[in-house]
Amino acid sequence: MKIREKFTCPLELTHDVIKGKWKPIILWRLRLGETSLSKLEKDIEGITQKMLLEQLKELIEFGFVNKKVYDGYPLQVGYVLTEPQGKRIIDALSIMQQIGIDFLLEKEYAVKIQE
Repeated sequence: MKIREKFTCPLELTHDVIKGKWKPIILWRLRLGETSLSKLEKDIEGITQKMLLEQLKELIEFGFVNKKVYDGYPLQVGYVLTEPQGKRIIDALSIMQQIGIDFLLEKEYAVKIQE
């Protein structure tokens, strides 16, 4: 993914780096610790392996995720959040997660009142 050369504010840059359906979900899953590609694919419902690899590649390029390759056979690869950037983005995603929870609870409450 190509990053624009000019931004009106730093938030635009952050948004461009983590935008999309899957990147925040991948980062959120990686907060639990290092995991394999197959485990990520299993844990993230609806993502294809091709899309997962694409998104991981971009997250690696932007410095949010590290790819660890282990010696031996069969080849083992793990993905983990970087320090500090990958771990710091989780703070922002945690706030977004809580806003989503609050929104869902409000909407569920509003639906019960209307019934």
